[in-house]
Amino acid sequence: MGARWREMEDAAIVQLYWDRDERAILATSQKYGDHCMSIAKNILGDREDAEECVNDTYLHAWNAIPPHRPRILSAFLGKLTRNLSFNLYKRNTALKRGGGNAAAVLEEIAGLVSGTDSVEQEIDRRELVRAIDAFLAGLPAAKRRLFVCRYWYLDSISSIASRSGMTEGHVSVTLWRLRGKLREHLLERGFEL
Repeated sequence: MGARWREMEDAAIVQLYWDRDERAILATSQKYGDHCMSIAKNILGDREDAEECVNDTYLHAWNAIPPHRPRILSAFLGKLTRNLSFNLYKRNTALKRGGGNAAAVLEEIAGLVSGTDSVEQEIDRRELVRAIDAFLAGLPAAKRRLFVCRYWYLDSISSIASRSGMTEGHVSVTLWRLRGKLREHLLERGFEL
């Protein structure tokens, strides 16, 4: 039965949600459970917390579909998992130090993002997102993958190195150079870092 769900097309899974068919959760879990778990564990570093976030992802997907009809189900679920995991990470780190990759990754890019949350800066934040998107669009695919794996999925350096066939040192240096280029890109566009 599990292989049947993994082979199911995303459109069919989304339709199950639209039909309010509870099999949508099973199909989602079978096809994207490992993907969501990987994201949550990278952020949280704790399997139990990650499982909680993945289960919350399914609930949020159930509540969001309908009215939302995601075009790319894996990205939709990944974003839900990522946001839920960061929310739990923030709650956990308010009480204690976490064991995931989030602290290290956030420290690496801390100088590139503002720590303010004022309403006035929301427009600047949107402009920053557009500028980062433009920067990423201009990168070769392999470097863009490294950047996204590290700073979106919070993959460890060793995991990225293993999957890309590079040494950990090469991955670290490449990411360091990309952060430098991103910094230059943002400064050239008037962002204060």
